[in-house]
Amino acid sequence: MTSASSINLTNLDLFEKGAPWETFAQLRNEAPVHWSEEEAPNSGFWSVTGYHDIVKVLRDPETFTSSHFTNLEEVDAEQEEARRSLLETDGNRHRALRRLLQGQFTPQAVAVYETFLRGLTATTLDNAFAKGTFDFVSDVAADFPIQVLAKLLDVPEGDTGQLIEWGNRMIGFDDPEHADILISDPESEKYRLVPFRSPAALEVFAYGDELARQRRGKDGTDLVSVLVNSPMSDGIPLSERDFHTNFLLLVVAGNETTRHTITHTMNNLINNPDQLAYLQENPDMIPWAVEEFLRYASPVYHFRRTATKDVELNGTKIKAGQKVVTWFASGNRDEKVFENPNKMDVTRNPNEHMTFGRGGPHMCLGNALARIELRVMFEDLIGRISSMEKVGEMDFLRSNFVHGIKRMPVKVNLR
Repeated sequence: MTSASSINLTNLDLFEKGAPWETFAQLRNEAPVHWSEEEAPNSGFWSVTGYHDIVKVLRDPETFTSSHFTNLEEVDAEQEEARRSLLETDGNRHRALRRLLQGQFTPQAVAVYETFLRGLTATTLDNAFAKGTFDFVSDVAADFPIQVLAKLLDVPEGDTGQLIEWGNRMIGFDDPEHADILISDPESEKYRLVPFRSPAALEVFAYGDELARQRRGKDGTDLVSVLVNSPMSDGIPLSERDFHTNFLLLVVAGNETTRHTITHTMNNLINNPDQLAYLQENPDMIPWAVEEFLRYASPVYHFRRTATKDVELNGTKIKAGQKVVTWFASGNRDEKVFENPNKMDVTRNPNEHMTFGRGGPHMCLGNALARIELRVMFEDLIGRISSMEKVGEMDFLRSNFVHGIKRMPVKVNLR
């Protein structure tokens, strides 16, 4: 086995077949706060892999700030200002931005979509299952959450394919199949002032600007109308940059993570037929099983913070200005918190997973929406099938940021 000191989580080959669960376990046990070197111009980072240490970081934004960005790319002051969204904001401004949007994402607010979601799920599954053999990602997992996002943004159904493409091109910044320009390519310097250094971001900005132009000054309740027409609680108006970056965040966050969670969950149920059989016999357990779906999938590997001062974490001294990366996927498999963490157990209780974060100001805003999407999808899907089987290789996104599946060919056997 490789020694913990020689593990480097910038090595994307580690993630070629999905999450490197054994590597995470080794780090938790041997080096729970672990240093990875990076190639210039980046300067390396501390990885935090244990559940309780991750929670400490997430709940202390004064010591571990998001304001110097939340992925591994290091950005200068000009880039920070040009690219800052809700995700990269702390303090009063973060609270004001969050307050602007959170009313649309409360459990009560998203509950009104259940009828819509049931109809959408039925149509999505009808179309996929009619084929018998199909790609679960493109025919089910990608199609479903993007239609929900289109409704929240109030954009034409015909635009959903474009929204998916934009998300792929941006989130796939390390994957040659998806990225216009790899984030590591010197050519990406042309796009240094837009999110993910991706030309796709400029297309998203232009698309959002046209929606904003149509809705400014009107009384719509969609997310675009809320962004352009609602007053900010801190008294600082939403700038054009604020609109651009937060509209882009909604386009990406509202689609990518749920899509990958749905795909991982189907794969995990195929690999654990006893769990599928249990839910087929006990469909009333599906709402609770959603928590295990989320823990076991871990669609986002990590989010980064930056130390604002010298600090000690689990016996390791971290210097001011150093990057501190919280590996949610590792925390979700921490044996100190979850009994038999590598076993899928849809009855697991308690299940205090950290797929949405675990407290702190940046807890995922869309968690209630993701939960209802997963519940509705799998209540319908599990009730229809006797089994599903993979009929080809799965392709994983080349990324240490998003735990994504690009393709999963399957054959369905209906009840």
